[in-house]
Amino acid sequence: MTHAEFVTAYRRGDVKVEIDAKAAARHLSARLLLPFVAMPVLGIGVALAIIGWIYTGLAVIAAGVVVPRLIKRGAASFLLQQAIEDPKAFDTLVRANIMRLAPLPVHPQAPPTSNA
Repeated sequence: MTHAEFVTAYRRGDVKVEIDAKAAARHLSARLLLPFVAMPVLGIGVALAIIGWIYTGLAVIAAGVVVPRLIKRGAASFLLQQAIEDPKAFDTLVRANIMRLAPLPVHPQAPPTSNA
C-alpha cells in the first residue's frame, strides 16, 4: 500500500491501523535522543538541589523523569500523525513493523425494508 492509498483509506475508515506501543516508544525515544536530553536535565536538577535551590532542583528532576515518560506514552498517536503527513515516516514505520495495516472487511448494505 502506498502512502497516498493509506491516507485515503484511513480517512474513509477502510483500513485498520495497529501500532506497537512499545516499539513506537523505542523508535521515538531514539529519534529524539531522549536519554541524552534527560541525563543533563537530571544533572542540572541535582546541581540546583546541592547549591541550595532544593525545590527548584526537585522540580527539574521531576520534569527530567516525567516528560520522557509522557513523550513515550503518546508516541503511538504522534507517529500515526507523522505517518499520515509524511510518506517517508510512513515507509519507515511500516518497514520497521511498528505500524501494521489491515483492510477492514466491506459489508454490503442490506436492502431497505418496507414497512407496508
